[in-house]
Amino acid sequence: MASALSACVDLSINLDVVDANNGMGTTTISMDRQFYDMSQQSSGSGFCDADGKLTLTETAATCVTTQSGTFDELFSGSDPSEPTPRIATLDNGQVKVTFPTGSLVEQASEAGSDPETLAQMASYFENHFFSISVSGGQVVDTNMTIAEDGQSASLTVPILDMIKGEVDLPDEAYAVLQLN
Repeated sequence: MASALSACVDLSINLDVVDANNGMGTTTISMDRQFYDMSQQSSGSGFCDADGKLTLTETAATCVTTQSGTFDELFSGSDPSEPTPRIATLDNGQVKVTFPTGSLVEQASEAGSDPETLAQMASYFENHFFSISVSGGQVVDTNMTIAEDGQSASLTVPILDMIKGEVDLPDEAYAVLQLN
């Protein structure tokens, strides 16, 4: 996750809990088209891997990657050095999804520790966001924002505030869902 925050992007991670053992994860990364074109010319970097669907418009490059399976399968390919979400099956048909948000802020704010670098980065990251959401049942407990229908919880954070270290997030963002 943190590596995706190193470019001028919006990053969204959505987890839909299908049942007590399975889910569907969708990661969406969107980058300004001009920045995407420059990065492809200079490094040809893999903005969107083979599993993702790349969409290019005049203004943006967007990569959407969707994976379904058991909770273990969803995160099996995660970089061990990166914070990884956890999913636990609780009693009474409930599932708890936990995202390690505190370490993301620490990693992002390291990039903004130099004032000159921060000034250069500000224009790139202004109005870009990192968001996570969980859905799949009635939200019964969370420290995120609950949707009006009570069927999902989300957290959206300005990336520039993360880099500046000006965002106060819990060490973990979580949601407990009562499965349908």
